[in-house]
Amino acid sequence: MNILERFESVAQSYVRTAPVVFDKALGAELFDENGNRYIDFHAAGGSLSYGHNNPAVRDGLVKYLNDGRIIQTCDRTSSAKRRFVEQFVQKILQPRNFDYKMLFTDPASGTAAEVALRLARRHKNRTNIVAFTNSSHGMTEGSLAVTGKPPTRSETARRGNTAFMPFCGYFGESMDTIGYFRRYLEDSASGLDLPAAAIVETVQVHGGVHVASDKWLQALEQLSREFGFLLIVDETMTSGGRLGPYFSFERAGIHPDMVLVSNAIAGGLPMSMLLLRPELDQWRPGEQAGGFQGDSLAFVAATELLAECCPPSWQFTLSSEILADRLLGLVARFPQRRVRARGCGMLWGLELGRPGSASVVSAWAMEQGVIVEPARTRDDVLLLLPPLTIEEAILVEGLDRLDRVLATFLSHG
Repeated sequence: MNILERFESVAQSYVRTAPVVFDKALGAELFDENGNRYIDFHAAGGSLSYGHNNPAVRDGLVKYLNDGRIIQTCDRTSSAKRRFVEQFVQKILQPRNFDYKMLFTDPASGTAAEVALRLARRHKNRTNIVAFTNSSHGMTEGSLAVTGKPPTRSETARRGNTAFMPFCGYFGESMDTIGYFRRYLEDSASGLDLPAAAIVETVQVHGGVHVASDKWLQALEQLSREFGFLLIVDETMTSGGRLGPYFSFERAGIHPDMVLVSNAIAGGLPMSMLLLRPELDQWRPGEQAGGFQGDSLAFVAATELLAECCPPSWQFTLSSEILADRLLGLVARFPQRRVRARGCGMLWGLELGRPGSASVVSAWAMEQGVIVEPARTRDDVLLLLPPLTIEEAILVEGLDRLDRVLATFLSHG
């Protein structure tokens, strides 16, 4: 680690909170340079939802490279891109009757968010955007403007003409936050300019794992249609089957105007895609271009993953039930502590009740061979994002290890 500690920027925080040099990986298991084994409940921030070195992805990439195929085309077309588009349309869009165009942006979720916001403002000829409390949409300048946590937002981002409304359950279960939003829209003197769009996560992952109800999402879509603003759903952390359906918004039966898809789509390779309604697909020549929109390796990996984007229902259901039961059981064992478990599918958070506590627990867990990370907002929620393909025995082993760490913390922390 000495060379990294000396020369790598301190902005790279993970390497300092977990000073381990990893070397090999398979499925839900990581191995460091000394051969020590770790069970991965983080999956590279959800970008490895189908496991490290997924065999289909690995074999597809090796064959593609051995055949001498093209690696990078900038924003030009390649056979790898065409094959992915064909497969995505056939396997994802058409079975759901989704009529979306596909726009590949430079590979960062924040970039896709910026493109969506820019397009919404131009299409509606309005400048205001509505985001939600505890939101997180990326780390680029434009995406930080619609991110709820102040310390990560620069002064420029704060001037991004964004208004924040309360997310589902922000004031507790009894308050109708969509009604709150509606009142602002109805009152011309409220100070809220009619927005071009609202951008929302169905589950606020880095905001502390807050799950929007189906009813709330349906009401938000209805509000957008009634007042004529676009609905942008950020599926960066939730697409690819992590909550069950390929897109998490499918549970609510809504049809967003734009959808941000990133992270898990290409098996850990950088790729970002914006789905948009055809009538929104209006651009000036050369307006949307980038040097890394034609990464053929990412297209190959993404195509291979489409064949298993929905793991066997029994496997997903069993794993998600085990995860939920163990976390809820832990909460029940410590009723005197302010601990809560929230989540669905294979995305859960454990709220530990004290700011800074999640980093402590994640460091202890690393010592016990389990990789978990805190949510960014207040560092009081521990994120659990195991690969969807994790074997039952490994999932249980990892939960046993984590249970011992959490029991120690909750008993004496």
